[in-house]
Parts: sequence; structure tokens; C-alpha cells
Amino acid sequence: MHRRAITHLRRDPVFARVMADVGPCRFTVRTEGSHFDHILRAIVYQQLSGRAAATIHGRLVALFDGAPSAARLLAATDEQLRAAGLSRQKIGYLRDLANHVTSGDLPVEQLHELDDERVIAALTAVKGIGRWTAHMFLMFRLGRPDVLPELDLGIRKAIQLAYRLRKMPNADRVHQIGAAWAPYRTVASWYLWRSLDQPSARATSEKRRPAKAAKTKRASRARSTRKAVRGRR
Repeated sequence: MHRRAITHLRRDPVFARVMADVGPCRFTVRTEGSHFDHILRAIVYQQLSGRAAATIHGRLVALFDGAPSAARLLAATDEQLRAAGLSRQKIGYLRDLANHVTSGDLPVEQLHELDDERVIAALTAVKGIGRWTAHMFLMFRLGRPDVLPELDLGIRKAIQLAYRLRKMPNADRVHQIGAAWAPYRTVASWYLWRSLDQPSARATSEKRRPAKAAKTKRASRARSTRKAVRGRR
């Protein structure tokens, strides 16, 4: 997939520069564990630093002797799950995931047999799983080739920098620009994320930041002037 994707993406001259900056594509799919393991991990990692999330996830896996399952998760007490470091909210999310799996509403081990939109619909029916998490599952677990996470802040920022837009694009604009990358938008997304690590992207961000700060400072001075003028009246 990578070779065909790279050939296709280079047709966009802007994206060709992004690819040249980043270098060879090293996108990989996570094949270890089960689909359930992967989704559980995604929920645990939400809104946490990598180190804190890894610690909590490790405790959770250890709680189940290395083999978490929907049934074992439902059998665990809230006290046991809280002791692993899970918040009350995430305990609710994981129990909802387990309930969907045990009831058959989420055919977790058959997700790879569904098309992209059906995978998204099945996953987002679970509390705590949104469209972004479903996109990450499609990309990094199932290896689907044409996924564009239009809500991802990194994707939006990378597009803004690469295409020299005045502001970050919204979801519609992301899809409009990304249409040229189909059917390899997964690899395109990988390149966009990696592009933010490049010196050129950091330099561009630094140039934008002082300009924004200066604009804010000017606006603040203007407000102060208006207040002073009103005070003299």
C-alpha cells in the first residue's frame, strides 16, 4: 500500500514537499492483542499523558492476569477498577463497552469484516467512543487505507501550515483539501502528523506566534485607550 500511496500523493505538489520533509513512510498497524484489547486501551488512554495512561493500563491488564475480557470486566468491582487508577467516568465507559460486547450489539471480533462506516457506527454506539477514536481504530488496528480524521487537531494544524492557510481548516475544508489524496488518506494523515515534528513546521509556528501575540497586544492597548478616553469624558 505504501508504494502506491506515495506515488499517488506526490501528484499534489504541496503534499510532495511534506513527504520530502518527513522522509520514508513508516506507518504501521498494531497487530498485537485482540480488537477488544485495542478498544479498551484507547478508552484508558483518552485525555491522559502517555506515561500516566500506560501505568493505568498496565495495572488494569495485571488485574486480569494479562487477559482482560468483557465478562471479566463486568465481574470486577468498581473498587478494583478504581484501584487501578480509572476514573468513575472511564469505569462507566468500560462497562458500557463490555455490555455492548456481551450482548452482541458490538460484534467486536468481527469488526474487520465491516466496511468503514459500519465500524464507525458500531464503535460510536459505545459511551466514551467518538468518531476520532473510531478513526484511530480503523487506521492503526484494521489498517484501512482511506481514513481522514477530519476532527484531529494535528491534522488540521498540519494542513494549515502545509497549505499556508490563514486559519486552521474546519472539517469540511479538511475533506475538500484531502479529496485529492483518496484512496490513500490514511498514509496522508500519517505524513501530516509527522510533518509537525519537522523543523520547518516548528519554525513556521514560531513565526505565526509572535504575530498573533503582537496583534493581541495591539488590541489590548486599543481597549485601554478607549477606556481612558471614556474616563476623560
